[in-house]
Amino acid sequence: MSSTGGGWAQLRQQARSLETQTETYFHTYSQYASMTNIPTRASEEELRTESQLQDVLERREALVSQLSRLLDSESTQSAVKQSNLARHRELLHDHRRELNRLKSTITDARNKANLLSNVRSDIDAYRSMNPAQAEAEYMLDERSRIDNSHNIADSVLSQAYAVQENFSLQRESIASINRRIVGAASQVPGINSLIGRIGAKKRRDGIILGAFIAFCFLMLLWFR
Repeated sequence: MSSTGGGWAQLRQQARSLETQTETYFHTYSQYASMTNIPTRASEEELRTESQLQDVLERREALVSQLSRLLDSESTQSAVKQSNLARHRELLHDHRRELNRLKSTITDARNKANLLSNVRSDIDAYRSMNPAQAEAEYMLDERSRIDNSHNIADSVLSQAYAVQENFSLQRESIASINRRIVGAASQVPGINSLIGRIGAKKRRDGIILGAFIAFCFLMLLWFR
């Protein structure tokens, strides 16, 4: 029984170690699936990482089979060991499915890259064989860019005219409000005389202040 338990613990330790290795390989391999400009051909590093993933998954499959046979050979079934075995199988299944998904994503991205590369090659070949047509396409592209620039300029001018018109409307509104206030004030009894007295007081204060400043300036000149 002790030898069986020791074999189980050793196999589980190997399985956990391989699961950790699998996660490391997945981290590297998933970067190829997320590349925006994937190469049209797989690099040596990509092929090596994919091969390492396949190998580690096969080794884990063999370990799971050994754990299953070891558990079946025991006279008393352990619920803990059954749960551990089920967990290893489930994780192995998830990793195999993730590998297939990444391979499919990389294949689709590479097919699209190859298709675009072939289309560009065909266009370049056609242009090299038809220089006049290529020149015409270039002129059309330039005309399109110029038209886009004109459209942008027209849009900016339209916005400027709209802002100017808005300012004019605001000035007219402020002038109208000012006229209404002046008209309403003129209709209040005694408001004009009050405004006149306020203006006269301001003028008188201005005269007094100016005279005081002049006096100080003369005194400054006198005592120099």
